[in-house]
Amino acid sequence: MSLAFCGNDNNSAAYNVDAGVLNNGCFLDALTVVPHVFLLFITFPILFIGWGSQSSKVHIHHSTWLHFPGHNLRWILTFILLFIIVCEIAEGIVSDGFNQSVHLHLYMPSCLAFMAAITSIIYYHNIETSNFPKLLITLLIYWVLAFVSKTIKFAKYTEHGIGLRQLRFGITGLLTLLYGLLLAVEINVILRRRYMCFAHPTEVKPPEDLQDLGVRFLQPFVNLLSKSTYWWMNTFITTAHRRPIDLKVIGKLPIAMRALTNYLKLREAFEAQKRPQGTQPQGPKWIWTALRQAFGKPLLLSITYRFMADLLGFAGPLCISGIVHHLSKENHTIQPPHLGIYFISSQEFLANAYVLAVLLFSALLLQRTFLQASYYVAIETGINLRGAIQTKIFNKIMRLCTSNMSMGGMTVGQICNLVAIDTNQLMWFFFLCPNLFAMPVQIIVGIILLYYLLGISALIGATVITLLAPVQYFVATKLSDAQKSTLEYSSERLKKTNELLRGIKLLKLYAWEHIFCSSVEETRGKELTSLQTFALYTSISSKTPLSQLPQIIIRLRAIMLVRVGLEMSCRVIYVIKGSLMVTPSPDGPADLEMITNGYFSWTDGTPTLSNVNIKIPFGQLTMIVGQVGCGKSSLLLAALGEMQKISGTVIWNSSDKKKSELREKKSDLQERKSELQKRGAVAYASQKPWLLNTTLAENITFEMPLIKQRYRAVIEACSLEPDIDILPQGDQTEIGERGIILSGGQRQRIGVARALYQTTNVVFLDDPFSALDIHLSDHLMQEGILKLLREEKRTVVLVTHKLQYLPHADWIIAMKDGSIQTEGTLKDIQNSQPELFEQWKTLMHRQDKEFEKNMTVLERKNLRRAMYSREALKTEVEEEEQSVESDEEDNLSRVMRLRATIPWRSCGTYLSSAGLLLLLLLLLSQLLKHSLLVAIDYWLAHWTSKVITAKIDAAAHNCSLVQVKIADLIHSSYLLVFSLLCFLGIVLCLATSVAVEWTGLRVAKELHHNLLNNIILAPMRLFETTPLASILNRFSSDTNTIDQHIPATLECLSRSTLLCVSALGVISYVTPFFLIIVIPLAITCYFIQKYFRVASKDLQQLEDSTQLPLLSHFSETVEGLTTIRAFRYEPRFRQRLLEFTDANNMASLFLTAANRWLEVRMEYIGACIVLIAAVASITNSLYNHLSTGLVGLGLTYALMVSNYLNWMVRNLADMEVQLGAVKKIKALLKTEPENYEGLLSVSQVPEGWPQRGEIQIQNLSVRYDSTLKPVLKHVNAHISPGQKVGICGRTGSGKSSFSLAFFRMVDTFEGRIIIDDIDIAKLPLQTLRSRFSIILQDPFLFSGTIRFNLDPEMKATDSMLWEALEIAQLKPVVKTLPGGLDAIIAEGGENFSQGQRQLFCLARAFVRKSSILIMDEATASIDMATESILQKVVMTAFADRTVVTIAHRVHTILNADLVIVMKRGVILEFEKPEVLLNQEDSVFASFVRADK
Repeated sequence: MSLAFCGNDNNSAAYNVDAGVLNNGCFLDALTVVPHVFLLFITFPILFIGWGSQSSKVHIHHSTWLHFPGHNLRWILTFILLFIIVCEIAEGIVSDGFNQSVHLHLYMPSCLAFMAAITSIIYYHNIETSNFPKLLITLLIYWVLAFVSKTIKFAKYTEHGIGLRQLRFGITGLLTLLYGLLLAVEINVILRRRYMCFAHPTEVKPPEDLQDLGVRFLQPFVNLLSKSTYWWMNTFITTAHRRPIDLKVIGKLPIAMRALTNYLKLREAFEAQKRPQGTQPQGPKWIWTALRQAFGKPLLLSITYRFMADLLGFAGPLCISGIVHHLSKENHTIQPPHLGIYFISSQEFLANAYVLAVLLFSALLLQRTFLQASYYVAIETGINLRGAIQTKIFNKIMRLCTSNMSMGGMTVGQICNLVAIDTNQLMWFFFLCPNLFAMPVQIIVGIILLYYLLGISALIGATVITLLAPVQYFVATKLSDAQKSTLEYSSERLKKTNELLRGIKLLKLYAWEHIFCSSVEETRGKELTSLQTFALYTSISSKTPLSQLPQIIIRLRAIMLVRVGLEMSCRVIYVIKGSLMVTPSPDGPADLEMITNGYFSWTDGTPTLSNVNIKIPFGQLTMIVGQVGCGKSSLLLAALGEMQKISGTVIWNSSDKKKSELREKKSDLQERKSELQKRGAVAYASQKPWLLNTTLAENITFEMPLIKQRYRAVIEACSLEPDIDILPQGDQTEIGERGIILSGGQRQRIGVARALYQTTNVVFLDDPFSALDIHLSDHLMQEGILKLLREEKRTVVLVTHKLQYLPHADWIIAMKDGSIQTEGTLKDIQNSQPELFEQWKTLMHRQDKEFEKNMTVLERKNLRRAMYSREALKTEVEEEEQSVESDEEDNLSRVMRLRATIPWRSCGTYLSSAGLLLLLLLLLSQLLKHSLLVAIDYWLAHWTSKVITAKIDAAAHNCSLVQVKIADLIHSSYLLVFSLLCFLGIVLCLATSVAVEWTGLRVAKELHHNLLNNIILAPMRLFETTPLASILNRFSSDTNTIDQHIPATLECLSRSTLLCVSALGVISYVTPFFLIIVIPLAITCYFIQKYFRVASKDLQQLEDSTQLPLLSHFSETVEGLTTIRAFRYEPRFRQRLLEFTDANNMASLFLTAANRWLEVRMEYIGACIVLIAAVASITNSLYNHLSTGLVGLGLTYALMVSNYLNWMVRNLADMEVQLGAVKKIKALLKTEPENYEGLLSVSQVPEGWPQRGEIQIQNLSVRYDSTLKPVLKHVNAHISPGQKVGICGRTGSGKSSFSLAFFRMVDTFEGRIIIDDIDIAKLPLQTLRSRFSIILQDPFLFSGTIRFNLDPEMKATDSMLWEALEIAQLKPVVKTLPGGLDAIIAEGGENFSQGQRQLFCLARAFVRKSSILIMDEATASIDMATESILQKVVMTAFADRTVVTIAHRVHTILNADLVIVMKRGVILEFEKPEVLLNQEDSVFASFVRADK
């Protein structure tokens, strides 16, 4: 066939110009070439020479990006223009098929138009990014020329009677309209920017975000094409393969996406609903309305995108149906020529199978683009909402009443769940929202389409769906209930595990591990049962229509939970703060604070403090004293506004007024009356030390600038220098939950150091000496309180049990039973209350004049700890650094290589936990199921082909009645086989679901059981060196990953992989030629998944790692609410929250964008596969007579390939991250357990052993670990039955290690301990520990009843429990509680004071009544009066038993039978106290003199 622009047919009218040039169709087409050639010639030099050279030298930074007016409209019109031009090209090619020669004019101008349209948008993009609008003049001319040429062509078509029946007429009309609209857009840019024909052009700057170089999330700012395809992410994804992604790489959030912006938006929506009276409406409707107002618009946009995607999704089946239909018949009709050329109708155009293939390809590209845009907008809105909700919850927490926490109304765990789980559920609900609206559209349009294709049969399917809807709703409700119960059991299990880990030392010492382990296992069993139910309902719901409904209902439930969180039924802290009054301060000293007729309560019940009338002198030291539980700490909290004021007034001095105003400008509580001023900041050290998860230095400075001289003075005053020297990184060591575990005394001194470092006028110290020994207490009192604070004239209020410090007080407040017993100076009290003074005097062993001369005892060089020294660590690190430096490059490449490989070992660990039988069942069921699914589809295709062939034959030959009957018989045989295959398919689907469920549950059960048992038997060294949060994470997030995520991901990965292999196999079978073309696509897929997996893994880990500080910030804020509010640091903590939230949201947004980046590319590759498969199948069918049924089968499978590819890569990336949980648990499972077995069996140990309590220690040397130095060296001692032995020594001398050696809690590498003639090393560990009693320094109570806390083994009778409580001075307290012994103790014993908790621990030891009792500094938190009573009771109750007491206060062991004085792990003195006191040079005597 010869080639010519206008064709060279013999009878061609293409060159006929008799009626005028413009009446010739070929000339009209040639005329339209002019604008395109003009644009290409003008713009190519500018694009390739100008910007090409510039981009090679200078990278245009995104801060220059600017969108001209009508930016999005221009891109949309250009996309439509390109699609219409493609249709014009296709129409030209199809039309040309009716001609004898090739007519280039039918499609060559369209090809040039296509190139020009692409060039125009590239040219525009470059002008826009460099902000140089004057060059747009070229585009203006082009649009004018194109519009004029198309208008002439359209007018001539109309003139010659060419109308809508001819497709080219419609295409020309649309192109004329589009060029006109683009011309209007260009004119709009001129008018708005005034760059042409105006004297003063409009100066426009890029958005504020783009001027900030830290903003790297560019999705809101890039052009429409880059937005749709996430092209801007290319550099980010590829860079991740060379360098790990961290917070520096992802940068900052754009302003519109920041938590503060979205919180203000949400708050405005809530405020808008307030009634005229100022009250807020309640109920779900209120929440929904606010969410709709704040975040409704983007969600509506997402739903619109989803509708468009769903409607375009139906183009696939229609196009395939058209291709199959038109391949089965020939359709050629010739239209008469117009203007010398042939015109075809739209029916003829769509009758071409190749055209349908191209339309299918275009529809798929659009559908996938709209679908991904819908997903992105929905999840971005969800992330913005999550940030707003988290900020709102935090602001609510900042005003929480302290009683809600102490009385168990709201636990830290509940708040963390609210923030971590419920807000995420709300975010995912927004992500699923478009599905909720899309489902009805999908069902209705689907039924209409089926009715169009199948007729009445479709209505049967619709009826089935309608009947299944209530069933599906029922399943969804059950699924929601199952998940709710799973979450409840999971929370309960975590609570128990948390308590188990926090109290692990106590559990090991009392041999109660098995009790608590069984309790956790019991809850775990319930959780697994609930998980089983959840998995079962998930399997059922996934096999029915409306499969998204359960997820949506679950998210709806989550919204209710968040609503509860937002509207927590707690009283807001307007209590005392709302009625503070500022009185003018007269010259000279004045009262800082007065409380008049104050009645304060924690709950609505009886007042905790009654008739409080006190005054606190300005610039002086006030001490508050009284017995345990009398309300000393409550008085401080009442003054700080943390208790509910029933009546009375609190007056603060106005000297803090200016500071108060400065600190509180940003406070949320400014709704108060302007005449009422709040108190200033108070440096507060709580009784229970509160530390931040940060460095030791930052814990002390606490947001204040570092002043070195002051910092050193505070460190010295709190004796923290030796502790800092021992820590690995000194004062830059991270402490708190996620850092180094510190002792109670160290934590308390850091808390006090924080209060001392602050420059506030007022300092509140709540029992700062309780966990300190006498020397540290003296040093802190002298250097910290009397020197540092007094020199600065600060007002100090000190709660203490150490009555020996009373002579230093300027003012004393004595409390009793929640009221003020007396107040005044010591002399005033001596005169007014001589009996009370005499009682104090007996407890005060020290005179002020003796204080100074004994300070030499406090030399810091004597303080040592049994830990790695800092110097040793330094040398180790230096050696490591030297070895690392040489191989630095090799290591980096190895790390990068490891990031790109799949963790097969962890996968093996996971699968091997399931067992061989289950693995075989899982593998076989999956293979058989997918083979059967392919068989079903192939059988249908075969059946269809036979039916089509039969119809053609019947039409060709007038078939008889007999032939019809034979055809029916064939139908019935096909139907029988099809039904059988479907039945087997259903059975195998259920079998696969059961296999997956069983495998997941088996692995979950096995790994958790092994982990729990391994942890419970691990040596104490593990818990001392590993942060508690790290171990707890294995039981929480990692176990949750193994329980719920890995089974689903594994099933989805195997399914999508097998489906992908099946699809490619079927397509290759239908068209073998496809295999050659699919190779480059496979290579492209490989590289896309390779880059994506690395980036996705990094981003998922970054999302998790940024969530940890956020949750930690919430939990530490809740725990330190009182301190934060006392310091007036609410704004600073809010700011930190916003930073943590934004960092987490930033990681989430990048992860979302990365997922969309992958999916768009995989979807486009899938569309290419469909196009290739369609073209190859059509060609094969036309030339090789391939059956139409197989063509349909191949195209149907090709349509689904993109989904399978997506899910395969996504699940592979997810699996990599999730297997990290298995890896972490596996690492913990390698921990060597303690040796619980003994040389003697349990039956060989005498029943009542030890009966006498005789202890022989022979050449004992112990250490905490084989890698550490000994903490006890060659210790020898003999303790006779019934003796009372006191052990004293400086901090770190080995006192506690001595007591732990009895329980084999430390490594005894030399010597032995013989108790009642049995070497304890030969005993089973459980038996040994169950026969002793110990009271630890740090009191620990479990949540539950008092009965359970005293006797978890449930062996003691009520009378024995009451007796123990009476001995511990707690009987009156417990009697008043509702339920008595069955009264509930809150988490951590928060509803009791520190002293009362210690007394409960004493009672616990008395219940056991073993013949050996060890008291490890057990009376540190108890006032002296109660302690002296206890000492007498212990001496009488344990008169015939051996008692070993480790003492803080030396006077408590003066009545002991023997005293052991220790120093650096060696016994210095071992004698009766009287003998040692008579020796002037004895160390014990010096201790006693210092303690007088």
